[in-house]
Amino acid sequence: MIEWVTGIVAAGGWPGVLALMFLENLFPPIPSEVIMPLAGFAAARGQMSLVLALIAGVVGTLLGNVFWYELSRAIGADRIRPLVGRYGRWFAVGEEDLLKAEATLRKYGPFALSFGRLLPGIRTVISIPAGLIRIPRAVFYLWTLLGSAVWITFLTFAGYLMEDQYDRIEGWLEPLAYVVIGGFIATYVWHIWTTRVRRRS
Repeated sequence: MIEWVTGIVAAGGWPGVLALMFLENLFPPIPSEVIMPLAGFAAARGQMSLVLALIAGVVGTLLGNVFWYELSRAIGADRIRPLVGRYGRWFAVGEEDLLKAEATLRKYGPFALSFGRLLPGIRTVISIPAGLIRIPRAVFYLWTLLGSAVWITFLTFAGYLMEDQYDRIEGWLEPLAYVVIGGFIATYVWHIWTTRVRRRS
């Protein structure tokens, strides 16, 4: 998998990074914790501009979140809540999750949007309630952009600065990536299971 991502980053350059980060924020096939450090590696080797890698990562993230925000805002809470109640468990989102996220956004507003960018799983889901409660677009775009920029800059520079140590860390980077993805899958399965148990009870 690491070779596949590395190949896309190396061959596709910043457009490849943008596409991967966009997909990561639609439905995470590969976490940003894998994508952006590899983009940093590529930049350190001169395969792409570091600045363009950062911009591509931020723009891809923003576009993915804008998709969910605008979609949920257009559909509206009255129509989307029944859908979440019926089908949400297949996307690891339940009605309780939605209500909690809405309450958090109403209470903490921009801080929740920005901090949510640092949390796996939350970084995408939080865009849906943000659209449902119709957080102003300027607020959503600005704070999503700021939070994403901080997280992506950290990941990219980590990869960039560790380029000299690539031969050392290559051996455990692949297993680590599978651990991250395995954790995501395990969380997803656990969510579906507990949702079914709650429904039966």
